[in-house]
Amino acid sequence: MDAVKNMVPEYFGSNVFDDMTMRARLPKETYKAMIRTIRDGRSLDLTVANVVANAMKDWAIERGATHYTHWFQPMTGITAEKHDSFISPDETGRIIMEFSGKELVQGEPDASSFPSGGLRATCEARGYTAWDPTSYAFVKENVLCIPTAFCSFAGDALDKKTPLLRSMEALNRQAMRIIKLFGNEGVTSIKTTVGPEQEYFLIDREIYNKRPDLIFTGRTLFGSRAPKGQELDDHYFGTIKPRVAAFMKELDEELWKLGVYAKTEHNEGAPSQHELAPIFTTTNIAADHNQLTMELMQKLAKKHGMVCLLHEKPFAGVAGSGKHNNWSMSTNTGINLLNPGETPYENAQFLLYLCAVIKAVDEYQDLLRISVASAGNDHRLGAAEAPPAIVSMSLGDELTAILSALEKETAYSAQEKSLMRIGVHVLPKFPRDTTDRNRTSPFAFTGNKFEFRMLGSSESISDCNTVINTAVAESLSQFANVLEKASNFESVLHDLIVQTIRKHKRIIFNGNGYDEAWVKEAEKRGLLNLRSTPDAIPYLIADKNIELFRKHKVFTERELRARYEIYLETYSKVLNIEARTMVDMLYKDILPAISGYGKQLSDAIIQKKKALGDLPCLYETETLSTLSSLTDSIYRGVRELERAIADAKHNKDNFARAKAFEQDVLPKMKAIRSEVDRAERITSLDAWPYPTYADMLFGVRG
Repeated sequence: MDAVKNMVPEYFGSNVFDDMTMRARLPKETYKAMIRTIRDGRSLDLTVANVVANAMKDWAIERGATHYTHWFQPMTGITAEKHDSFISPDETGRIIMEFSGKELVQGEPDASSFPSGGLRATCEARGYTAWDPTSYAFVKENVLCIPTAFCSFAGDALDKKTPLLRSMEALNRQAMRIIKLFGNEGVTSIKTTVGPEQEYFLIDREIYNKRPDLIFTGRTLFGSRAPKGQELDDHYFGTIKPRVAAFMKELDEELWKLGVYAKTEHNEGAPSQHELAPIFTTTNIAADHNQLTMELMQKLAKKHGMVCLLHEKPFAGVAGSGKHNNWSMSTNTGINLLNPGETPYENAQFLLYLCAVIKAVDEYQDLLRISVASAGNDHRLGAAEAPPAIVSMSLGDELTAILSALEKETAYSAQEKSLMRIGVHVLPKFPRDTTDRNRTSPFAFTGNKFEFRMLGSSESISDCNTVINTAVAESLSQFANVLEKASNFESVLHDLIVQTIRKHKRIIFNGNGYDEAWVKEAEKRGLLNLRSTPDAIPYLIADKNIELFRKHKVFTERELRARYEIYLETYSKVLNIEARTMVDMLYKDILPAISGYGKQLSDAIIQKKKALGDLPCLYETETLSTLSSLTDSIYRGVRELERAIADAKHNKDNFARAKAFEQDVLPKMKAIRSEVDRAERITSLDAWPYPTYADMLFGVRG
């Protein structure tokens, strides 16, 4: 066992063309040029790129690679890749293995075949992928994968990576202005770091294959609750089943080979729900790693006879799945700018960066909500396992007390950390944290970082981090504009912190986000409550948001308006697929099954009466009557649903179509589901056409 453990450092990153590999394989001057490109963002000369490409090709072939791909993240939310082989014909008709610097640096996928929001027409196919040297290339399934950005022929960003990289540059520019004012001359760059916790469900593959709703939509459109759910809290942190443990073990190994810092794994709150959490890394790399994690989860689950569900709410009545985005800022010298230190009240640098985040979250709460908006996440936000759709921040008692003292300009008495005394002498005494963790808060401070808990499990982390980075960059820009002109730095700094607290304290809420009283309180404070995706998306093209992204060169107005159209169009498409799947299941399976069981009951009544005379046959008669009534109601409902789908699709405007699906189609789907689930509860198990919630949630055994 110890030998196996000791192997991990040896194979960690073995499939990554990382710094150590480059140092070993590249000529000294080429390696230095690469490091300058990665560290300073300098462009790479083609002659240098040719040397890098050749070394990368040789290394990849040694690991079994025969093809390469520009691995990119279009606005589908998943990754895309087109494989090209290394082969090239020589003059004898044989082949040689070649890979040029031009092929490394640039590719040409079809830009009109991905979501573009009107940036590309069908007849305008050309697009480009451009190598992102800050994210290492890797070998996956015998293919050299080169992380790239994706843009149109005109240079518009068509992906999620490009805006994220732009936002990181924007934050670095503004954060550096501040850090220099505090005399930190040794700092040359500031990067944001992220550790995204990934929740997911594992269900038996054979059971999954019998559920059309899971296959087509990722969630159950019908399903009566199982007798047992998560009410006993016996799954959370419980013993991991051997079949699941084997999956987790292989997942760790494959992720480690790809340089992904997979750290923590455990059972989550709902039956069959689990979580994987990595160690923090630079944001764009964390985004790449999270996409790889989701891809490998789904592939390896099938290998183990299971299916990994990443939908935000695959099952009604139990917890949905989120992705907690732990965000912070760090200097190249290793200083976490959101670390309060031992005396946060006296740590002016920390307080200023903290205030920048507070101001950003308050002023751009709409953008944070948009960054997690999706048809799937709408089912989860506000439920018992996720924060509400109202964006707020929890800072904990100590920081809140510090900010309150600063606002009122009164003395602050530091809280002394008390020791936890559990009452058993043999157990160690340890200091109690000065703040608790608030699981109901969308944006909670957790010691030296902020945990953004609203993100859905299937979503790319790039969107929310692009927003956070840009919004914080704007706060820091405004702070720097004031402080750089200050004749008395300490006095102006003090006033700036105090004024920011007073102006933006409405966003701070340490209480229970699930409490109905908070909804009313938030409204009094003037906070937004954008309950659905169609409610949120129009804020994307508000003047202040267009100006924010334009100023920091993260999005052009053209790129923003394209995303506005894509988000609305995607929402409508998702609901259209769900509604059509529901109609299909009702006509082909559910209505015939209920009707068939009704015939069994009717035949049983006739036979009983023939054999035993005029008996009431209460079970058969009452069940038949209820099912007959439900069948009629469900049939009327599905016909109304079909009309609502057709009416919604007739809307030419994307916003009008999305609202029609939200307000007309979705309520009809919910009403039909309620009646179908009632019918399932009183229909024979043998007669019901699909695996039940009990089968799905408790079907992974052994």
